[in-house]
Amino acid sequence: MDSIEKAMSVRPRGPVRSPAPLPPPPVESPPAEDVVERVAHLTAASQDMAAAPASLKRTQRSVVMDFDRIRTSGFLAPDIKRSRLKEEYRQIKRPLLINADGRGAMTVEHPNLVMVTSAGPGEGKTFTACNLALSIASERNQTVLLVDADVLKPSIPRTLGFEAELGLVDYLVDDRLDLADVLVDTNVPSLTLLPAGTQYHLSTELLAGERMRKLAAEISGRYADRIVIFDSPPLLMTTEASILASLMGQVLVVVEAERTPQGQVKAALDLLDSNHQIVGLLLNKSHSFLGADSYGYRYGYGHDGNEDAAGR
Repeated sequence: MDSIEKAMSVRPRGPVRSPAPLPPPPVESPPAEDVVERVAHLTAASQDMAAAPASLKRTQRSVVMDFDRIRTSGFLAPDIKRSRLKEEYRQIKRPLLINADGRGAMTVEHPNLVMVTSAGPGEGKTFTACNLALSIASERNQTVLLVDADVLKPSIPRTLGFEAELGLVDYLVDDRLDLADVLVDTNVPSLTLLPAGTQYHLSTELLAGERMRKLAAEISGRYADRIVIFDSPPLLMTTEASILASLMGQVLVVVEAERTPQGQVKAALDLLDSNHQIVGLLLNKSHSFLGADSYGYRYGYGHDGNEDAAGR
């Protein structure tokens, strides 16, 4: 795996079409490994969605992500069949999905709202948020909304290779906008994006406002199968992160191995409410259990100040 600095809901269908009078002969398709891999001609499907009338779409915009670009950037490309990165994120997402389904050890409000953050910058939160969203999108009965909530330094459009227009901030500022006006559909069948939008000098107040609280409740409850991943600012760098965290059911704190001081991790965790939300720790770029030349992840939960790293 490259360094972190380098790497780094039901789907709206196309227009309903009448059967063609002379359909082509059927072509057998090989069995696939998961939902993403079962979907053929993703680009063509995305173009069909983009051409659909607005009345038939849940979003006003769609983008076609370049899977080759995503792969060469070190991310989890949706069409990859088998890789170590894919296996690692299968392990990372499973506890999150169990908690979101209400089958975890702790019951919280809005368990399907998952914030990915870190103590400081450059620890891999955006890399983790994007890969986590791409991995969960491969689940058979799951849809994903990936929100770029780092409104001061948004990076998801650049990371995934598309241009952002309206987004979260615009929706919060302008009550004339509907949610569909700011969502972006993708050629990954179960993945929708919400960009950060236009920068605004009162972003902290926006995120702390009633419209944001209503939005969090709406996107949590609108679809029972939806997981919402928020890529947030670092906890110790801005006030926006702790405000966002108060709306989440789960918070995943990314910690870069051998770089982040323990005191910073503790200070970041002190900003979270582990009595009312599930707090997870993800140790990123760890050499200790994959060998000296490998990168990997450890993942565990910390409740009431007791951290437990998986694999320890």
